[in-house]
Amino acid sequence: MPQVLSLGELLVEVMRPAVDQPLDEPGQFMGPFPSGAPAIFIDAVARLGVSCGFIGVVGNDPFGKCVLRRLREDGVDVKHVRVVSHRTTGIAFVAYRSDGSRQFLFHLPQSAAALLAPEDVREDYLHDVRALHITGSALSISESAREACYRAARLCKQRGAMVSFDPNIRPELLGVDTVRTLCEPVLQLCDILLPSGQEATMLTGDADEETACYNLVARGIPIVVLKRGAQGCIVVTDQHRTEIPAYPVEEVDPTGAGDAFAGGFVVAMLHGMSVTEAARFASVIGALAVTRQGPMEGLPTLAEVETFLSSV
Repeated sequence: MPQVLSLGELLVEVMRPAVDQPLDEPGQFMGPFPSGAPAIFIDAVARLGVSCGFIGVVGNDPFGKCVLRRLREDGVDVKHVRVVSHRTTGIAFVAYRSDGSRQFLFHLPQSAAALLAPEDVREDYLHDVRALHITGSALSISESAREACYRAARLCKQRGAMVSFDPNIRPELLGVDTVRTLCEPVLQLCDILLPSGQEATMLTGDADEETACYNLVARGIPIVVLKRGAQGCIVVTDQHRTEIPAYPVEEVDPTGAGDAFAGGFVVAMLHGMSVTEAARFASVIGALAVTRQGPMEGLPTLAEVETFLSSV
């Protein structure tokens, strides 16, 4: 039985090998690389040696096999990932720009991932769960997937588990009001919120990201961790505000860094670290995650984290 659980989209990424190669022109691609925000999170947890499981759906195809093989090899329990024959595994095509931004083209609403449903969340599988992680991306792929996430959050919270939430939904696709509506049931239950600056202000309507974090804490969320990429992070609780700088590394692929950070933060909290210690630990995971091409390829083991810390 897993101690940490996540659910949502499983997909592969196929990416341009160099910057400024747009998706609307013929050219080379790299991949497939296993991906999906909640999948990157849970793989980071597994690599750090914590028992964990995933609930989701993939197609009975080579891309589904690619994702499941990677999760199994890293120690994620995937017995509750359904494999279906009538839909294909999700795909994200990615192009990198020289200004640091990325262009994504997703095949998700029509993919197997969108078939995730509340009945996939079985109560007997939650017996030992100490932490559940929800991502905004999983809330947005289909109504049934969203209801599955809500059910998991309610059941895990009832059992005393910690609920963490990364509200990574693109408001330009759904609209801010819709995003707030989708996130609200999870916000009411979450113990750890891990937004970027834009996501924090989107949730509250504040113009300033730190003000938004304080207001999220004031509404009852115990820990808000503002992820700021290369600028590090800011941890806000009702007791204090702490700013943690990022560890300098050579960035190769930023995709999934925030999910890796979230995995490290949850593991650190389960190990009894303070929120400040957890943020520093998570910053190492996020930093190492960007040093290789592919969203899961840079996820470190605990030994690799210790080696990195001994060298800085």
